[in-house]
Amino acid sequence: MPGIPLDDRGRAQAAALAARLAPLPLDAIVSSPLERCQQTAAAIAATRDGQQVITEDRVGECRYGDWTGQPLKKLAQERLWRVVQAHPSAVTFPGPDGESMPDMQHRAVAAVREWNARLGPGATYLVCSHGDVIKAIVADSLGLHLDQCQRIQADPCSLTVIRYTPLRPFLVRMNDRGGGVDDLMPRADGHGHAQGRGPVHSDAAIGGGSGGADTANGRPGMTNADMVNGATSIQAGAAASGRQPSADTRG
Repeated sequence: MPGIPLDDRGRAQAAALAARLAPLPLDAIVSSPLERCQQTAAAIAATRDGQQVITEDRVGECRYGDWTGQPLKKLAQERLWRVVQAHPSAVTFPGPDGESMPDMQHRAVAAVREWNARLGPGATYLVCSHGDVIKAIVADSLGLHLDQCQRIQADPCSLTVIRYTPLRPFLVRMNDRGGGVDDLMPRADGHGHAQGRGPVHSDAAIGGGSGGADTANGRPGMTNADMVNGATSIQAGAAASGRQPSADTRG
């Protein structure tokens, strides 16, 4: 909801996330225009020698129309609530400012794809966004119908990482609330974020591979595009998104 800043707990979560991500070079920090995401992104940028936060309207919160600011307990009594839960692809939120969930997914995924193209195949960048938006992006990365997005969880200030390649995206992490970032770092052999912008590999590891921090079959575990929720980290070759709790209606 517009005009709702982070509370004390949210600021503490943002500071913890910023400290956690501090070792990871980011080619861009992209944020929803809503205040709580801007605050999260600013906390992350503050550890990076003046790196600027770029506002991207297309990763903003779903436009809930007349539902905006309403208590969840009240909304749960609405007939539309069950549709949101079971059949989100059929949902258009009420009122002149209401948006459909498919339209929300389309704009958010289009934004990620355009940032991937803008930053290039070796980039890693952060997107601070919201729960429903992140769940919709994750569903797209897995080739799932939007109706399956409610099976995905995106907690405040969790980290979701998606690696985009020419053939398919790879969901590297989802709703991670405490892991390190060693496997996301630039590699000494020149693969990954900073050096050389090596080839982007679309093949999946057979038999599970050797883990994201290692190289299997000459293939770096992380090459491009990652995403963060609460911070979503996207490697353009990746994407990221940062989400803080909204007031009443929360993704």
